[in-house]
Amino acid sequence: MSYDAILLASFGGPEGQDDVIPFLKNVTRGKGIPEERLEEVAVHYRHHGGVSPINQQNRELKVALEAELATRGIDLPVYWGNRNWDPYFTDALRELHADGKRDVLVIVTSAYTSYSGVKQYHEDFERALDETGLRDEVRLSRIREFFDHPGFVAPFVEGVRSVLDDLADAANTHVMFVTHSIPTAAATESGPEYGEGGAYEAQHLAVAEAIMRGVGSAAPHSLVYQSRSGNPATPWLEPDINDAIEQLDGVDGLVIVPIGFVSDHMEVIWDLDNEAMETATAKGIRAIRVPTPGIHPAYVTGLVDLLLERINDVPDSERPHETALGPWPDHPSQGAALTSAVTNTR
Repeated sequence: MSYDAILLASFGGPEGQDDVIPFLKNVTRGKGIPEERLEEVAVHYRHHGGVSPINQQNRELKVALEAELATRGIDLPVYWGNRNWDPYFTDALRELHADGKRDVLVIVTSAYTSYSGVKQYHEDFERALDETGLRDEVRLSRIREFFDHPGFVAPFVEGVRSVLDDLADAANTHVMFVTHSIPTAAATESGPEYGEGGAYEAQHLAVAEAIMRGVGSAAPHSLVYQSRSGNPATPWLEPDINDAIEQLDGVDGLVIVPIGFVSDHMEVIWDLDNEAMETATAKGIRAIRVPTPGIHPAYVTGLVDLLLERINDVPDSERPHETALGPWPDHPSQGAALTSAVTNTR
């Protein structure tokens, strides 16, 4: 099928002190999170003036995508919508519909398979189609998860190599790959055939190995987690990065690689650049954090390559992937009179 627009779909974030609590209420709606817990998290945002960097990063990514599309002669406008803050998905759908757009390719700024990264976005799209009354007029087709696409992996390879060079005088260096923790049950649900951690953990482990191969380093490495929340009695993926740093023995150099994130948003600049760095310093370890892809040219080029995969219906055998898990399959389209009830996490 043909497409006439692109939707950049992301998480969203507050852009002022008055936005912080309303934003956090949007994020935690229906989860029973007490007000006092929201106030604890709000401190992270208030420390930065109540502004999450994620919205500006998406503005920059939108501009970079538009430039790359123009360079390749691809005449598709890029719209932007968020799950939890302005501009919302409903705003984006109304805007593109008013512009006469009907068949939309969607880039979700989440590279891995999980409820929050896949199924929840699909549910949000379904809700937005219903709320706008555009279910029979707009079709949304999301590109595949791109955790092991070369465009996503290459910036991390470059970053790890650079940081290892910076830590060349360290006697013993460890590489920690870090991603957002999720409940263990949700991880298993993302792909039970992969074991307790599901597809979510398997994808991260595979990408970590691919990055180390690309770097050509034999440094010891591990996968750790950050930013867990919710009921302390609920099992979440472990170990937490701070606990893992505390357990390092004889290590004086640490490379922190945020492979679970596409840009330097709040969890990166607070949980890693603040808390994890403090833990490493207290341990006497020199730690350096690798940049996220952001608007790295390889990442932007890779996203456009992924769009073209869907546009041209490229067969799996020709789709690039850096791990044995890929290429991950495409998602079914939603809306435009299609039956698209989402019943699983893929």
